[in-house]
Amino acid sequence: MSDVRAEKAFPVYWEQFHRDARALAWRLAGEARASGGFDAIVCVTRGGLVPAAIVARELDIRLIETICVASYHDYKSQGELAVLKGVCDRVANVRGGEGAGVLIIDDLVDTGSTARVVRGLLPKAHFAAVYAKPKGRPLVDTFVTEVSQDTWIYFPWDMGLSFQPPIREGAAG
Repeated sequence: MSDVRAEKAFPVYWEQFHRDARALAWRLAGEARASGGFDAIVCVTRGGLVPAAIVARELDIRLIETICVASYHDYKSQGELAVLKGVCDRVANVRGGEGAGVLIIDDLVDTGSTARVVRGLLPKAHFAAVYAKPKGRPLVDTFVTEVSQDTWIYFPWDMGLSFQPPIREGAAG
């Protein structure tokens, strides 16, 4: 396993994440008009659960499935990828197979490892992520914000509320 923790921190709070996920839905609404719409959503767990719920509401998609792929095993190191749960046949074959008519949602496409696995299972699906890093960007069809590869995104579900002392108290004088 290699340590992938980045040097730059990008904390994303609930309000911002909700705005960004709605912005993704706006972009996807345009894609849906151009492509005949989406019949189902497959969210990549766990990070894709929240944006998938927001997109599903905004686009009125009711058929929602998960694909469970584990890569970050301790929040610090990315290891071997494992598909813990695949996509049911009903969703994978909604328009004749291979994910046609399916919208895949994830919070972030980072190195592209997870996206490659999911795309391999649903090659005709439309892949969307809220955030994209340069290495993973070619694997995603739609995204909202690109962040540098050396940035670690702290998502709202990864952070707790706690007091932070003022910078002046922690600064060396």
